[in-house]
Formats: sequence, C-alpha cells, structure tokens
Amino acid sequence: MAYWLFKTEPDDISLDDIKKAGRMRWDGIRNYQARNFLRDQCAQGDGVFIYHSQCKNVGVVGCARIVQAAYPDPAQFNPKSPYFDAKATDQAPRWFCVDIAYESQLPRCVSLAEIKAEAGLAEMVLVKQGRLSVQPVSSAEWRHIQAMAKKA
Repeated sequence: MAYWLFKTEPDDISLDDIKKAGRMRWDGIRNYQARNFLRDQCAQGDGVFIYHSQCKNVGVVGCARIVQAAYPDPAQFNPKSPYFDAKATDQAPRWFCVDIAYESQLPRCVSLAEIKAEAGLAEMVLVKQGRLSVQPVSSAEWRHIQAMAKKA
C-alpha cells in the first residue's frame, strides 16, 4: 500500500464534501506530473491525506482511501466541461482520475507551517514541490503527520 496527499481548495471540494458523498471521483487534474502519479502509481487501497489549500487554515485535515484505480477522466471528453481537452480521444485519453472514499477527519489540522518546521518531514514532496496537487507521501511521513495531528 502507498500513501498520497491530494490538495483541494475547500470552497471547491472540502473534506466535509467528501464525507457527505461517501465516495467521489477525484478528477480535473491537469498537471502532467500529478496525472502520471494518478495513472501510473495510485492503486486501490492506497491511503490519501486530504490537504486544504487556498484557505484560512491550510494543511492536512483528513484521510481518504482510493477505492477505484485510475481511469480516463470523463470531463476531458465533455465540451461543456472546464476540463475539456479537444486533443483527448477514447482511444488516447490524456487525463485520468481515481475514486476516493472518506475515512476520517484528523483530530486537528496539521498546518503547512508545522510540516515545514518538522525536521523529519524536510524531504516531503509538499515541502520541496508544494504546488503539486497529487503527491506521494512515504509511510514514515504518513505516521509522522498522524502523530502530529494527535498533539494539541
């Protein structure tokens, strides 16, 4: 099993939205590196940190699980979608998505500032390449952030 961090703006999709849906498609990814992670490495059963960005309390807020491995993002084929891609075809899709299911809310948000201040998280992709919307998390980083969330 692998671990991931998925970034979202809570005004668009929040942890609460994921909880209400129970299961949802994680789509609209239009960065090639993030797409490659989704398409080539994300697998059913993998753990996902949900990270709220572009908001007052930026940080890791909860956990989800990948319940459907990568498949072509249907939005790329819909001319009415903001994620439409005229170069994508059924035979050669360009963009992929996964389905995730809500697992839990962390006891508290683990902020980006806290993560950056932790020596044990200095190599985390979030610290080194912060803008990437889908990024791997090591098992040690996963445990470290879980432990940080339990501290008041």
